[in-house]
Amino acid sequence: MENREIEVRFLNINKAEFITTLRTLGATETPEYRLEETIFYDPELKWRDVDKRFVRIRKTGDAIAITYNHKQHAGIDGTEEIEFAVNDMTRARLFVERLGLVAYREQAKKRHTWKLDGVTIDIDEWPTVPPYVELEGSSEAHLKEVAAKLNLDWSKKITEDALVVLEKYYNIPFGKLRHFTFEHIA
Repeated sequence: MENREIEVRFLNINKAEFITTLRTLGATETPEYRLEETIFYDPELKWRDVDKRFVRIRKTGDAIAITYNHKQHAGIDGTEEIEFAVNDMTRARLFVERLGLVAYREQAKKRHTWKLDGVTIDIDEWPTVPPYVELEGSSEAHLKEVAAKLNLDWSKKITEDALVVLEKYYNIPFGKLRHFTFEHIA
C-alpha cells in the first residue's frame, strides 16, 4: 500500500482575510496549535542532500507521531509519507537513533487547521516567514476546486516541500540549520 501526499502551497497570504473567507464558506476549524519536530537523516546526510527523505518525530500537544517522508519528485503527488502515532517521545527518538539515523534539526511552527469539502487547509507560520497555506486532499482536481473557492490563484501554487519553500522563496538555509524555532535559530 503506497501512501501519497497530494498537496500544494500558496505563499504570503493575508491570514486575517483568509480566515474570514474560510468562515464565510463554512469551513470547520481546529484552533491554532504549535508543532515541535525533530528531523532525522542518515549520518552522511545523503538523505538530505541526494535522496530528499527524512524521518520526523512530531509533538502536537499530547500527540506524538513518527513520519517517514520521501520527496520523490516536485509534482503535486510527489511525496511518499508514512506516519503513525507513538506514545513516548524519548523511546521514539531512541528507536529512530538505533536504526542509525541522527537527530539533525529541531524545528517548530504554528499551524491553524481547517477542513472544507474534504480538503485539509493548514495555515502554517514558521519563525521569520509570512504565513502560507497548504491544501491537502484526495486529488489535484479536488484541490484545484477548493483553491478556486478560496480565491487562491492556481497558477501560483507551489508543489515543493517546506524545506525548498523556506530556502528558495525566503532565502533561509533551512536544510543546514540545526535549530529553527521561535526561540532559537542557528
